[in-house]
Amino acid sequence: MNARARAERIGQVWEQLCGDVPYGSLIAGQVRRGEGDAVTILDPASGDQLLHYPDAGAQLARDAAQAAERARHSWYRDISAVQRGRVMWQAAQQVRACIEELAELEALSAGKPIRDTRVEATKVAEMFEYYAGWCDKLYGEVIPVPTSHLNYTQRVPHGVVAQVTPWNAPVFTGGWQIAPALAAGNTVVIKPSELTPLSTVALGCLLQKAGVPEGAVNVLAGLGGTTGAAMFAAPEVQLAVFVGSPETGRVIARAAADRLIPCILELGGKSANVVFEDADLAKAAGGAAAGIYAAAGQSCVAGSRLLIQKSVYEDVLARLADKAGGLRMGPPETPETQVGPLNGAAQQRRVLDYIDRARQAGARVVCGGQAESPGYFVQPTVIADVRNDWEIAQDEIFGPVVVAMPFEDEQEAVRLANQTRFGLAGAVWTGRVERAHRIAGQIEAGTVWINGYKTIGVMSPFGGFKESGYGRSSGREALMEYTRARSVWTETSDDPTMAFGY
Repeated sequence: MNARARAERIGQVWEQLCGDVPYGSLIAGQVRRGEGDAVTILDPASGDQLLHYPDAGAQLARDAAQAAERARHSWYRDISAVQRGRVMWQAAQQVRACIEELAELEALSAGKPIRDTRVEATKVAEMFEYYAGWCDKLYGEVIPVPTSHLNYTQRVPHGVVAQVTPWNAPVFTGGWQIAPALAAGNTVVIKPSELTPLSTVALGCLLQKAGVPEGAVNVLAGLGGTTGAAMFAAPEVQLAVFVGSPETGRVIARAAADRLIPCILELGGKSANVVFEDADLAKAAGGAAAGIYAAAGQSCVAGSRLLIQKSVYEDVLARLADKAGGLRMGPPETPETQVGPLNGAAQQRRVLDYIDRARQAGARVVCGGQAESPGYFVQPTVIADVRNDWEIAQDEIFGPVVVAMPFEDEQEAVRLANQTRFGLAGAVWTGRVERAHRIAGQIEAGTVWINGYKTIGVMSPFGGFKESGYGRSSGREALMEYTRARSVWTETSDDPTMAFGY
């Protein structure tokens, strides 16, 4: 399938999900064309032009925030929590009914293998099912205060939430953020990456078909500097959420601080995959391959640093190189494809530049390391004998590249694992249960796997330490992020004492 055929198929799937409307933004229940300059999307699998759409622009961003403000009452105050849960459940079923269409739209427009996008679209349905059950369980507490008052707390929504999601998993991260926000009673304005907006707009259309009120979920297709900036500046917005790079995360955090509103940041990672000599080395090599080469390494939790005990260092490298060489690269719509293209030319150049500089510094390229064409492909790559202070071991590359380093003992493994400014995830491979839990307890990361990698479930909290961000975007903890505590005091005495002072 060439770029023209992919573009035609994208148009057909878009019409099935969103109706006979041009590519644009979902605002107050209607898909509207943007008002700014044209944004061109290139086909990652060929490098040719795929489609274009107009940037939403500042006015549409303000319209979206106002629509979300108007929808707040109908979503939170005018219906019960039980009713809200039923709508969330119907949203999940609507997504389930359209998993194939969502997966195909994501694969063709974002360049991800369809075997991956099917899983991610299914997880979106799971998110809405999980949070549907939480809608009527956001309990407060009764506080045993030392006065004659009945004091209790309530969990109340922030109101309008502004969210930005990245290009590497747009429909997945879109559902990951929208579902808990809605369950808590908020309304949403979300801006996916300008490179991959279509699947999130389609998701918004499906939510409306399920009964989510018009304006409760608004999706902006546009650029960060125009549309995104106007969205975060809207006075209706009371919570800022960003998933992406630390550099942009700092910009979002400053914008939120200027407005004195809270912020949730899920940022990058440089996760350590630690393999001890007593591990099942075949499983460890397979887990290391899946941890870095899935999504062509374009994942914030990718296991991009492989720490191997010296006695099995070469053995694990050989096993991993064998796994990497056997992976099937190809176009995203082909079911057999395991590793698809990178998102664009700039990302491909970035990855190849890191590989070249590591080679020049003396690293050993065990396998891969080359581009493949047409499109923006990079071979699954293993780079050995890297020092932990090199840029390739410290920077998030966002490509199918793993760097390997040997270690002597537990102390050195933990030191190397934690010598990074990131703290999103990590893993430990060992046959000793006491070592597994001991090392997992010392890794400075928000998620740690033992004898596995990259398992994520909506019921478990997800987020980072250090420069990987703050706040949590799944599990019960996400509902705490998307709500605020209100304290209510009720006097119960017939003859209350009037308090003075603070």
